Amino acid sequence: MNRIKIITDSSSDLSKEQLKEYDIDVDPLCIIMDDKSYLDGIDTDSTEIFKWADANKTTPKTAAITYDKTKELIERYKKEEADILFFCISEDMSTCCNVARMAAEDLEYKEHVHVINSMNLSTGIGLQILYAAKLIKEGKSADEIAKLVNERRNKVRASFVVDTLTYLGRGGRCSTATALLGNTLKLKPEIVVEDGKMHVAKKYRGSQEKVILKYVEDLKPKLLNADKTQVFITHSHAKQGIVEKVREYLKSLDIFDNITETKASGVISSHCGPGTLGVLFYEK
Repeated sequence: MNRIKIITDSSSDLSKEQLKEYDIDVDPLCIIMDDKSYLDGIDTDSTEIFKWADANKTTPKTAAITYDKTKELIERYKKEEADILFFCISEDMSTCCNVARMAAEDLEYKEHVHVINSMNLSTGIGLQILYAAKLIKEGKSADEIAKLVNERRNKVRASFVVDTLTYLGRGGRCSTATALLGNTLKLKPEIVVEDGKMHVAKKYRGSQEKVILKYVEDLKPKLLNADKTQVFITHSHAKQGIVEKVREYLKSLDIFDNITETKASGVISSHCGPGTLGVLFYEK
């Protein structure tokens, strides 16, 4: 059986420790500022992005993984005759899947490259990657793993609460007037990922700490029916005190084997803005 290699685009938001533990390669998306393209997590990060966005009163543009870098990555593991599981952000949000498919086909290696449309983002992808890593350890083939991951992806529960509507407004995801009014009224939308797309589920109001704790409490029925293996707290520069309160709440439920905090990538952060926080897990 061929070695199985996992590659993910940079939007999966796994921790550095997890990437190292499971020997996962990251293919960066692109962030465009001042007409210059930067590789997400390599040339720039969320701190620099927020600084630039606030100074320029706009948000960066983002683009998919590059063909050249993707081809280079696949070619590296083709030389080792490895099977590849290539995880990408939802096809409804980006063309990353198509870039990976094109590179695999041009290298005449598409039979060995399983491009997985996660139909998700952030650690909603990360959960699927960790599940694949577990199946690799169990000795499953790449074909079997791709099938099992795809069968289970509708069990991923991915949601997050946005602290400010400014970034959604700047990026055209809501009108400037709506963003201004929403910020004035301290409205904090809960964004949920379903069927590969994002939509607003609830609208909270108040301080971010109060809203985040209410959001997590509202998740309790789903959390009580969660797969115990892993839950993620993923955020973009949320206050550490808020993160710790969320962690303590999740601990108090006595469900999860692993509660992992991760930081949102530059691409994710550039769309949702600072202070965003989500809790992501598999339902049983």
